Amino acid sequence: MQIDYLVVGQGIAGSILSDHMIDQGLSIQVISDPSLSNSSQVAGGLYNPVTGRNLVKTWNCDQLFSYLIPYYQRLEKKLKSNFLRETPIYRPFINIEAQNEWMGKSSNGSFDEYVETVYTKPFFTKELNDPFGGVLLKKSGYVNTATLVESFKTYLMSKGVLRNEVFNYDHLNLRGSHIEYKGIRAKKIIFCEGQQSKMNPFFDWLPFKPVKGELLLIETDHQPNVIYNRGVFIIHLGNGLCKVGATYDNNYLTNNPTDTGKNELKRKLRDLVKFSFSIVDQKAGIRPATKDRRPFMGRHPENENIFIFNGLGAKGVSLAPFYANQMVEYLLGRTKLDKEVNIERYFSLH
Repeated sequence: MQIDYLVVGQGIAGSILSDHMIDQGLSIQVISDPSLSNSSQVAGGLYNPVTGRNLVKTWNCDQLFSYLIPYYQRLEKKLKSNFLRETPIYRPFINIEAQNEWMGKSSNGSFDEYVETVYTKPFFTKELNDPFGGVLLKKSGYVNTATLVESFKTYLMSKGVLRNEVFNYDHLNLRGSHIEYKGIRAKKIIFCEGQQSKMNPFFDWLPFKPVKGELLLIETDHQPNVIYNRGVFIIHLGNGLCKVGATYDNNYLTNNPTDTGKNELKRKLRDLVKFSFSIVDQKAGIRPATKDRRPFMGRHPENENIFIFNGLGAKGVSLAPFYANQMVEYLLGRTKLDKEVNIERYFSLH
């Protein structure tokens, strides 16, 4: 079999990159191990233009958010699936100082595109501890990442371009102008393996900094029509269920939920909400984060046929569409990669 690109991994990164390649008429084969725990399966899936305790714009916000919603809408139509939830996000101010700081820095209009309403007095008083008001954001929401990945898997299988198997690095042969792998001859190979990249002999020198995240599934009579986000996010899934997350743990990198994670989320949830709830499930996953919190993209320093598209971390839903498009344009020789994401910034470590 002769193809243009062999893609290893079919999480959010691998799926969205593969989709952009197919749209460009490139021939691909995707290899993905279905037995591996995938952070895409348990991710919160938020896309949020204003983040952090200090309420700042998401890095590269304007470029990312002008691309991602139209992209996901097109992908839903292609896959005949429903995974995009365009939902306002309400960010309550933590204190009066935070309210004043927001009013000052937003006065120049740079946030206007993403702000629906600013409340300087309590608004969601029945459901939240909301004494200082907050910001109601637009161009926000979440992606059901598990549905997206599963729908795209079905799509790849229908095209006959998916192998559900463990990738074996020992079977990869480098032939100068191409690579060979178990009967596949490809011009290039691109690794999109998530946290598995720490085992990849070609990219194990990159400074990945995986982060464990835990989520709760709660049941409640309250059915919010916005996503609450202060300390934790609360996403209404329907049928009285909400997803609550997430923790950030750099030390205990297992896929097992913990009492520590559960108690942290319960405490933050009770600090934020007034409504009663019961916990019905708990999940954990490992995010493929990086030392500088920027994706790892580009060509191997010594082999022109080996590439990586990885390290999207907790903001994978926001980063993947724009940077998958840039990656394909780069592979086709039409553009350069942004310096902030190009792995050339770490070539000194190789």
